[in-house]
Parts: sequence; structure tokens; C-alpha cells
Amino acid sequence: MVGSSSSPCKINCEPSSNMIPSQHTRKLRSLVLYPTNHKLFATSALDGIVNLWEIQAKGSYANLVSSINAASKQRRWPEDIAWHPHGNSLISVYTADSGQSQLAVLNFNDKEKEVVFLEDKPHTKGVINNVMFMPWGDMHFSTCGNDHAVILWTSKHGSWKPTPLHTTLHSSAVMGVAGMQQKSMVISVGSDKRIIGFDVESQTAAYKHLIESKCMSVLPNPRDSNLFMVQTGAPQRQLRLFDMRLKASQVHEFGWNQESSKSQSALINQAWSPDGLYITSGSADPMIHIFDIRYNGSHPSQSIKAHQKRVFKAAWHQSLPLLISISTDLNIGFHNI
Repeated sequence: MVGSSSSPCKINCEPSSNMIPSQHTRKLRSLVLYPTNHKLFATSALDGIVNLWEIQAKGSYANLVSSINAASKQRRWPEDIAWHPHGNSLISVYTADSGQSQLAVLNFNDKEKEVVFLEDKPHTKGVINNVMFMPWGDMHFSTCGNDHAVILWTSKHGSWKPTPLHTTLHSSAVMGVAGMQQKSMVISVGSDKRIIGFDVESQTAAYKHLIESKCMSVLPNPRDSNLFMVQTGAPQRQLRLFDMRLKASQVHEFGWNQESSKSQSALINQAWSPDGLYITSGSADPMIHIFDIRYNGSHPSQSIKAHQKRVFKAAWHQSLPLLISISTDLNIGFHNI
């Protein structure tokens, strides 16, 4: 049960950090952990390259294992990437402008490091902002974009086929999408400040919520299937915890005083700890902020000065007491906590 105290719990040990060059030549974009091998993770950047890394020495650093040039035929970089639950491939998404390739499958296990661009183009315009596999098995993932659309992709006869879930429930760009475990529901959040829970079986919007600030990403809790966190554009209230079971859906809100810039970037992504009790966020300051969701958090439980420039993401390792971070400074950080 989520608590309601206003005194955040402190993480006891001081973190130790190591940095390695990302091997990317342009700004880092994404960081995703391998779902079936806890030693591996992938990064992508504006140079179009996706790198596969292997963690060494219990999380002190990582070695570059493999690279794929995932730039589209129109020289666009992946806007977002997601691992297939089996770990044998990555999905990368691009843009819908000018008839460009919208989605590719990256096969790291193939000797030729094959990149297969799909012919289907269900999005109508603008950037495809997010791709996320659904927690109902390995047969579905969703994409969302600037065209206000949420698309469900289904594996059929060895290929992925798209079905539009909705295109008019949001009035502006859909920034984040995720699946809820307890039912076939796709949560989407947008710049229109709306949070929509779409029931795939009934084809209806079973959950609707409107907040006062634009929404930038959404992430379900890994342990409690009713909880999800939304990143917003409100200073000092950047993270909002919601519970599907409650009429007053918002449970807690968390934030920090961002000193270096007033703008809130959609590229700064949240990440859950494996036990579902802590959440991290990058920032422009640049810091990694950690919150204990059992307590209302007007200030972080702990902040780690991690990089020289903006921190895009800090992901919790599944089995080691480790945070892995990426930044505008083109370094990858390893933080033992």
C-alpha cells in the first residue's frame, strides 16, 4: 500500500560512479535493458547507431559488443527503441513525414546484423514518439506519435501488422504509451494534458483523466498492476503517481527545483526500480533524482550528480544495485547504489 507521509525515505549508501564513452558521435537518445540477459543493454543516438553493451565487473563498466546502423533510408535516426520480450530483436521507430520508413526490426543475433524496415505506415505525420511492448505476452507492442494516434502492432505469420486503436481521443501529440497488466488496456498520455486508458477488447476509452500540465511519458509500476507514473511539464511537480482503483486517481506527486532551465524535456525519461518502490528521473541540472513512492516527494529522496550535461535517463539494473545513465555529454554512467 502506498503511504502518505510527507517525509521521504533516504537511500542509505552513498553512490559510487564510473563513466565510459558511449562511442556515439551525436547526442544519445535511448537506453534499454536487455529483457532476458541482465548483462546486456542497448543505446541509440542521433548518429543512427544502436550499440549493444555487456556489463563487466559487477557493474563497474561495460564493453561494446556490437553495433547496428539503424538510420532509415531517409537518414533519420531512431526516435525510440524497445526490446522484444525474448531479447532476440529490437524495434525502432522513426517519423511519418514524407512517406519515410516508420518502423524497423533490428536483429542483433543475425550474423549480418540485419535491419528490416516494415512497409506498413499507419502514422500519418510527424515524429513517432514512443514504442512499448505490451505485458500480455510477446505478440503486441504499441506506438504513438505527433499525429494524435495510438497504434497496436500484432505479430501475424512472422510479421508485424498495425491496427489503429484511436486517432481522435487526443487533441495533440501523444508522447507516451504503455500497457496495463491486469487487463488489455493501453494507457496513452499527450501534450493535450490527457491520460487515456483504452480497453482493447471493448474498443472503448475505459479510463480518462485530465491534469493541468502536458504529459510527456507514462510507465506502469513493475509490481502493482494498478499503479502507473506520468512525467509532466510542471516544474517541481514533474512526476505523478496514479492508481486505477481510485476515483481520485492521483495518489502522490514528486518533483524538484530545476535550476539550469525552466523547460521540461520529453527526452528525460523515468525508470522504476525492480521492486516498484523507487523511481528515477534525469534532469537538465544535470542530476539523477530518486524518489520513494511511499511518500509524497516535494524533494527527491536522493540526488546524484552524475554527468556534465543533461541526463536523459537512469535505468535500474534488474539484479545488481546499479543505475545506468545516459547524457548529452556522450558518456554512459554506472552508479552503484
